[in-house]
Amino acid sequence: MIMISSISSKDNHELYMQRCLQLALLGEYYVAPNPMVGAVLVYHDQTGGDIVVGEGWHQRFGQAHAEVNCIVDAEQKKGIAESEEAFYRNSTLYVNLEPCSHYGKTPPCAELIIKKHISHVVVGMLDPNPLVAGKGIEMLRESGVDVEVGVLEKECRFLNRRFICLHEKNRPYVILKWAQTLDGYIDVQRSCDGRYTPLVISNKLTKQMVHKMRAENMAIMVGTNTVLLDNPKLTITRWTGRNPIRVTLDRHHVLDEKYHIFSNQAETIVYEDNTTFSYVLEDLAQKRVHSILVEGGTKLLDHIISTGLYDEIHVEVGNFNLITSQKSKLHGIKAPSLPQVLPYKMTIEGNKLYELIR
Repeated sequence: MIMISSISSKDNHELYMQRCLQLALLGEYYVAPNPMVGAVLVYHDQTGGDIVVGEGWHQRFGQAHAEVNCIVDAEQKKGIAESEEAFYRNSTLYVNLEPCSHYGKTPPCAELIIKKHISHVVVGMLDPNPLVAGKGIEMLRESGVDVEVGVLEKECRFLNRRFICLHEKNRPYVILKWAQTLDGYIDVQRSCDGRYTPLVISNKLTKQMVHKMRAENMAIMVGTNTVLLDNPKLTITRWTGRNPIRVTLDRHHVLDEKYHIFSNQAETIVYEDNTTFSYVLEDLAQKRVHSILVEGGTKLLDHIISTGLYDEIHVEVGNFNLITSQKSKLHGIKAPSLPQVLPYKMTIEGNKLYELIR
């Protein structure tokens, strides 16, 4: 147990909410399409000190929510000579997202809080899911629970920005990612005859970062030409987590089962005919896909940028030029046109990373 005293109430709230966010991240790669949620139970002893008696997080989709795991943790280790009801009445539950009020794959967390007689609940943000959307807070308050909302709300919203986008904008959160050379090329001109190999820009560490991004999102998308030329697997091999749903376009019906994206390693969705990107987002939202990482190629990325239907752009710039002279025999494919100058993030083994979060 952790004992904390002589800290102001406001600072305490933010401290415990920050711990909720840390715990929530432990479920990052396994809870989608659910949000990441962490919970902390704090007991207020007779001397005025605070004791962290329980912690929990939502660990996997379909399994117990953070509040349940937190209370189970407290039950197992509280060891306080006091009745259970008195113990919970003298405790505060911290959680970064409003407790649910509906029956889904698990019972409502708000009902459990009421049943345990927890007197005080501090919530980071309201749940944008229409099935909850304030109903959990209302249920608690109607049962006499003192509820505070909005502690570290900005940080709580950022953590679950993908989940929030799905419910507030009715579309997946869209992340665009590509690598380019110093002189602005994403690849060399290639054809399916294998005359040229793909241009390698990313290094070992930045490739690993790409796989981390794949694990953070529910779907990954590339254009038809990328499938034809690169035959990518679009799976996760350099990080932990579930393989994302693979998404591509095939307006001219040129793709068949010989390509790696049709392997049984992950689900694949192919949109044919004159499917628009906005339709793709609408359809994925219906399937409860809350985020999609778009890795290329230039034509698809440029189109998405022109629509404005994106939330983040990540660009890796290699430390070399593709076209070294006017006499070069290489013909490059220009990288997508950026909507604005991207803020610099970091340098990894010579490659500079830039990131825009809208």
